[in-house]
Amino acid sequence: MTNEPSELSESSAPDVPTDIRLIGDDELPAWSQALNVGFLRPSAVSEVQLEGRRVADAGSRVYGAFEGERVVATYRSFDQELTVPGGARVPVNAISNVTVTPTHRRRGLLTRTIREDLRAAKERGDVAATLIAAEYPIYGRYGFGPATSMAEWSIDVPRTGLDPRWAAPGCGGRVELLEPEEVRKAGPELHERFRRGRPGAVSRTQPWWDIVTGALRTYDGERPVPTFVAYRSPEGEIDGLAAYEVDDAWTGGGQAANTLTVKWLIGVTPQAERALWYFLCSIDWVTTVKSGWRSPGDLLPRLLPDPRAARITQLSDWLWVRILDVVRALEARTYDTTGEVVLEVDDPAGLAGGRFLLAASPEGASCVRSTRGADLALDVTDLASLWLGDESVARLVALGRVREVRAGAVREADALLRTSGRPWCPDMF
Repeated sequence: MTNEPSELSESSAPDVPTDIRLIGDDELPAWSQALNVGFLRPSAVSEVQLEGRRVADAGSRVYGAFEGERVVATYRSFDQELTVPGGARVPVNAISNVTVTPTHRRRGLLTRTIREDLRAAKERGDVAATLIAAEYPIYGRYGFGPATSMAEWSIDVPRTGLDPRWAAPGCGGRVELLEPEEVRKAGPELHERFRRGRPGAVSRTQPWWDIVTGALRTYDGERPVPTFVAYRSPEGEIDGLAAYEVDDAWTGGGQAANTLTVKWLIGVTPQAERALWYFLCSIDWVTTVKSGWRSPGDLLPRLLPDPRAARITQLSDWLWVRILDVVRALEARTYDTTGEVVLEVDDPAGLAGGRFLLAASPEGASCVRSTRGADLALDVTDLASLWLGDESVARLVALGRVREVRAGAVREADALLRTSGRPWCPDMF
């Protein structure tokens, strides 16, 4: 996750030389301390945490801003795959661990680092860059736009209307608890199946599974290992997995009032999702279930006999995208209708601007640079929001972010770019 709320404007800070570069292994302790300070955590770093980070971040591009030997800003990027509409997976540059020490805000440290990293990503051939933004106003300056959204529900279990005697799915499948080592084996294959059909989903590494199952301690054992539950289809295949935690809360009258919090839940079939949610809502002594980060278009509320038992407690932007190659980005995804649109893309950073003709149909798409007159004019940030199909061209026009040059182009572009299902990224990174 990125947490850099400090560079919205420049200030008259002291002119102290700051060296921004990739760190060496001997500089990891100082870098990790600066990261903790930036995320408002205690600065102390243990050997267990350092060793966990060495494994988890292997292959990452870890930048530090140095003032002498002291690290005053952190930044990390790493290789990732992003699923686009139609199921294709494109290489992207994922950005995380962005912080600036409070005493060194507004000195352009993020600007210098992210510009260098984005240029390198484009040269490597990455189609886009991705991040989860802690604060909204920052990353639009660098060409990022919100491409997926997130919703979280709180479920009032007694109100759901579910049969309190529910014990197993009625479809012939079954629900079972798994040990962490079983999740490490079954999880990666299930997630590969899941992300093939979910635009907005990103790849997970083996260290990701090691961290969430407690085999790799990047937080020095501070985080408890959750409970894991799987749904097996009637054929015996794992089609869904969830991780959850339950607190220990009782009312003054001795009545259970426990809250179950879902850490993550993925399913490759509606039957798997239904079975997992029903199981979580059927656990004795649990009166509230918090859904964790879900798509705003999630099936969850309508899976319940009384959908009003699920109340949205959070609705926000989630995955942000920065397009680095317009041609490959638009050709990689699929389109449900046939049409052509000429896009005039403005990119002040000079990485992905130009005029492009997109000709698309359900059989495929081509995107080429063009000298034809533009149909729509927009910034690269807004193209990012439209790319995965979640945003509406008409809405961006109403907001003054996209300009219709040719009459009728808005309606035609919306028909091309919108998707029947909303993209969703279930991960924080």
